[in-house]
Formats: sequence, structure tokens, C-alpha cells
Amino acid sequence: MNRKKKLSVKSITLIVTGIIAALILILQLIQPGSKATAKELPPVAKPESTTIRFGLPLDSFFVEEGTLDRNQFLADILKDYGIDNATVLQLAEKARNIYSVRKLDAGKPYTILCTKDSIQKALYFIYQPDPVNYVVYDLRDTMAVYTGKRPVTTQMASLGGTINSSLYETLEQNNADPDLAVKLAKIFAWTIDFYSIQKGDWFKIVYEQQFVHGKPIESGSIREAVFSHSGEVYKAYYFEADSTGGGEFYNEEGKSLRKAFLKAPLKFSRITSHYNLHRFHPISKRWKAHLGTDFAAPSGTPILSTGSGVVIESRYSRFNGNYVKIKHNATYTTQYLHMRKRAVKKGQQVTQGQVIGYVGMTGLATGPHVCYRFWKNGKQVDPLKQKFPAATPISPQDMPAFRQLVDSENIVLARIPVDTSGVN
Repeated sequence: MNRKKKLSVKSITLIVTGIIAALILILQLIQPGSKATAKELPPVAKPESTTIRFGLPLDSFFVEEGTLDRNQFLADILKDYGIDNATVLQLAEKARNIYSVRKLDAGKPYTILCTKDSIQKALYFIYQPDPVNYVVYDLRDTMAVYTGKRPVTTQMASLGGTINSSLYETLEQNNADPDLAVKLAKIFAWTIDFYSIQKGDWFKIVYEQQFVHGKPIESGSIREAVFSHSGEVYKAYYFEADSTGGGEFYNEEGKSLRKAFLKAPLKFSRITSHYNLHRFHPISKRWKAHLGTDFAAPSGTPILSTGSGVVIESRYSRFNGNYVKIKHNATYTTQYLHMRKRAVKKGQQVTQGQVIGYVGMTGLATGPHVCYRFWKNGKQVDPLKQKFPAATPISPQDMPAFRQLVDSENIVLARIPVDTSGVN
């Protein structure tokens, strides 16, 4: 009996001791900021990430990617993924008014989403005509065709370079979009003759770069630019004036870069013969005044009207070949000779930069070029020596905002490195 009592007391003591120890442990665990709390909490389960592309969860499919080969048809691709010709014909009928399967071009990428099993039957065929747009051909029983756009993000980028051969090649060497050359030439079309740029000329640009899923696709608009040509530095700043509601490029003083006439009727070329009152003609073999400026370019190159006006002549003659003559106002008239083909008719209104024909060698010509002639007050003059008034400058009320823009962008431009060590 005494032994049982002793055992009971011992058991009770052990139980009480266990309860006290448990209480102490619980109190330690619930204390704010306790290290034990941080260590002992179980990790929170994170949901599995899903890759959404073309509006579809790619993780749910077996994904195949490829590029269309020449003379490869949709049926040729899909037959290896369990899709028969009858289904393809039905799909082609569905797609006819949305994005015809006949428009699928060689060299363009495609993606096939298949079932995640041993059969791997195609459920979707996605065609990408360009980096942004895509077409989804839904091959399931519901069968549908629809288009979409991938999200495009835009960031500011900058670039500087020194020209060794051409502006295009310099941009390519810097892994930049060659289309920036066209945009740069357009900005300075009234001040720089891009047909005479030379080795040692340099440039700096700040522009918009577009991205899709973190990959650069194409360049957007140029916002600021500096171009050094033949030792003279030209600057351009894009500014949207509050007073006009429109935007254009101005120089550092707030004067518009836009003028009444472009420097030349072609975007890129070279001058082979200047305006000259005493030139030896290569065909007639006589000394004769050359009252135009010859710009050489490949046959078929678009010829631009250097100013806005009305076409007063568009015809063919023995010496001029196919030519167009434009009256711009009571003072100025221009003419464009030796065209392969004319793109405007007499009496037609044209705007500055509009295509009016294409380079050729019709009439009295030894090679493909355009002879550009310029009249001022009824007399032919050298267009390259004319000084034309600029468009409206920045207004006084917009000047403070413009000065702030110039000051901030000059800091950005100054940070763009350009190697001019070899420039004289």
C-alpha cells in the first residue's frame, strides 16, 4: 500500500513537471521577435510559376518551335502532330477573313502547342509575322482563329559613333538598328547633305528602344541628336510646345530645323556633278553650262519633292527623259530629270518629302541619277547655295520649358562616348 502511494506521488510529480516545461516552451515560442519563432515556422508554399505567352499557359503544353521553310505549307507541318488535311482545310476556311494561311511567309517563326502525352497532338499553331503581332490557329474541336499583340515596352537608349565608311555600317557595327540612319537623315534633312558625309564625321543620339519580353525589336523615335559634319556641329532637340500643341525638332537656340526646301531630292546618294556654268558635257563632248545638280543613286530609288507645291509638268522629252516640274510659290520652282518612272500627274498637289518618281537614266544620261534644277524668280540658281527661312521658332512663353529640356538633355548627350581621336 505504501509502495503504491509512493508511485502515485512520483507519477504526479512527473506530470506536473512536464506541464510546466511545456508551458515554458510555449511562452518562448510566442514571444515577439524570438529567434526560435523565425526558425520553427514552416515555410510558406509558393504557387508554381506559369509562363504566359500568346495569352496561353505554355507550362500546360508540350512546346515545339520552328521557322517556316520555303515552299512549306501548314499541312506539311501539322501532319507530324496528328492533324489531317481535312482539318487543315477547315482551318483555312475559318482563317480566310482573319489571317489567311496563304499569307504565311518563309523565314517567319512559329510555335506549336501540343498535348502533354505520348501522342503530342497539336492543339494550337501560332504564327508570328513580326516580333509584335501573332496569329493563333486553335486546332481543338471548337476551332478558331484570332490575332494578338505581344506587350511592348519602351526605354530610352543612347548611342554614339564615328563614321568610317557609311552611317548604315557604323550603326550596324554598334549593333544598332540601321533604320536610325533614315530617322537621323530626316531630322537634319534641311541642314546636312547626307550624300556628302565623310570619314571622321560623328554623331550622338538619344532614342526610344522597344522591347518584347526583354529583347530589343526595333528603334522608336529619336528625341535628341548631335551630328558633326565637316567640322561643324549640328544639334536637334524634340520639343512639344504648349502654345501650338505640336512637336518638332529645334536647334539649341530654339529655331526650327524645318525649312521650305530639303537639301536634296534623295535620302541617300552622292553628288556626281554640281551646278556649273562651264562644264564639259560627257555625251555631247562640248563645254556647256550645267544648270542642275546631279545626284547618283541606284535605279528605282524614290525621288522626293524638296518642297510643297503643284505639279506643272509631268512628261517625257528627248533630252530630259521622264521629268517632273513643280511650282512651289511665286518665287521658287524645281525640276527633276531622267526618271525611270513618274509617280505624279500635272495639276497634282504634292507635299515636301512626297515621292514623285524613281531614279532612272532616260533621256540624255550616262547612268542612273536625278538632275535636280532650281529656279528663283524665274532664273536657274545653285540650290545648294540658297538660304531658306526656317519655320516658326520657339515662342517666348515656351522658351523656359525648352531651355530646361536643352539643359537636361545636354548632360545626357555629354555622357555618350564618341571616339574622335582620328578626326582631324
